[in-house]
Amino acid sequence: MITKLASVVVAVLAMVVLGACVTNRNSPSCIPEGAPGMPSAWAELGAADSVALTRDWWRGFGSAELAGLIDAALVASPDMGIAAEHVLQAEAQVRIAGATLFPALNLSAGTARNETRPQGGSWSGDNSSNAGLSASYEIDLWGRIAAGVRSAQWSLRATRFDRETVRLTLVAGVASGYFQVLSLRRRLAIARENLAIAERVFKLVDARARNGTASPLDVARQQSAVLTVRASIPPLELQERQTLFALAILAGRPPEGVEVAGSTVSELAVPRVAPGLPADLLARRPDLASAEAHLAAANADVAAARAALLPNISLTGSAGLASNVLINFLNAPTATLALGASLLQPIFAGGRLRGQVELATSRERELVEVYCKSILGALADVEGALAASGRTADQETLQAQVVEQARIALRLAEIRYREGIDDLLTVLDAQRTLFQAEDQLAQVRLARLQASIDLFKALGGGWR
Repeated sequence: MITKLASVVVAVLAMVVLGACVTNRNSPSCIPEGAPGMPSAWAELGAADSVALTRDWWRGFGSAELAGLIDAALVASPDMGIAAEHVLQAEAQVRIAGATLFPALNLSAGTARNETRPQGGSWSGDNSSNAGLSASYEIDLWGRIAAGVRSAQWSLRATRFDRETVRLTLVAGVASGYFQVLSLRRRLAIARENLAIAERVFKLVDARARNGTASPLDVARQQSAVLTVRASIPPLELQERQTLFALAILAGRPPEGVEVAGSTVSELAVPRVAPGLPADLLARRPDLASAEAHLAAANADVAAARAALLPNISLTGSAGLASNVLINFLNAPTATLALGASLLQPIFAGGRLRGQVELATSRERELVEVYCKSILGALADVEGALAASGRTADQETLQAQVVEQARIALRLAEIRYREGIDDLLTVLDAQRTLFQAEDQLAQVRLARLQASIDLFKALGGGWR
């Protein structure tokens, strides 16, 4: 009996293998056709004194406090925890997909006693026990299961790349938030300095009014200037606190648990980084690597959907023991053994299988477009950051000259007003010009630091 069953199984396998020899198992290439060509050089050139991009690029700003905040955020941020769990889930999915490549074994056992009593008779019973071992295995001749495993593996790689993207975004967010806090504190200091200047001029105007050399109109005008500068302080204080609270969330701490000791952005260095070649972005940016991995997973899904159109070959086997004694197989048990092979060829499914192939193919084409769009976006990010880095540096130099001249103008305006040469409107205009120039300089400095962060982020933050 066993010999006959084995012969049948061998015959079925022989026919299947012969059929597999004429089946084309080559899957489409994962290299996207029509991807944008990479330029040979950047349109915006970097500075001559640029340094190579490193993994801990934020230390180039010269702030130990910023480095400490980023190190703490990488450990405690919920975003990093979420990304890590996504990786663990993808690893589990790979194990689930890979398990189908191996035979499935199942062990079953049971025992029972049945009691019966015919009408008008007495009770009688019988015992039974059974134990069995069964095995099943699907032969992956067409590569459907292997394609599913490849899809899961590429999805895992994409998830790991996504974790690196989250890391880079988190680091850039902490650095940006830190610089915004320092910039707002600098603007607050400027506002308070200008308030002191306005109050000093008000004392001068008030003294001249008491001596009859200034009109009550001059006093009212300068008092209005003092109140205007004073009214500009509370909004800046509120913005500074809100930015600090947002920084705490990025760092994975409660708002009450984050303190920033720095007070100005002028003491920070602005590192310059060598952008390299545009083609380097394909290996530098984790988001591009993730898009490519998703594309490879979609390609494997197409192969699996096509293989589902072909016959399904399965092998089964079982062996068991049965006895009429409770939990006892030593008393002449009955033994059973079975081997089998089955072939299942879908004939009509209402277009479901063909639809799955079309769906997977369309999804692959979509991800090709996503990949191409991601490349174009990455190139634009770097060009924009390079342009901003150079132009904000020039703007900061010019704005510093504006501030210096505004200080000179205010000093001369006060002297000429004290001597009665000019009227108060000249002093008011000089005060307003200096305040705006200094506030603008603080914002330009922040924009320059932000442009540096954007460039590091656009280049991949040292990831490879």
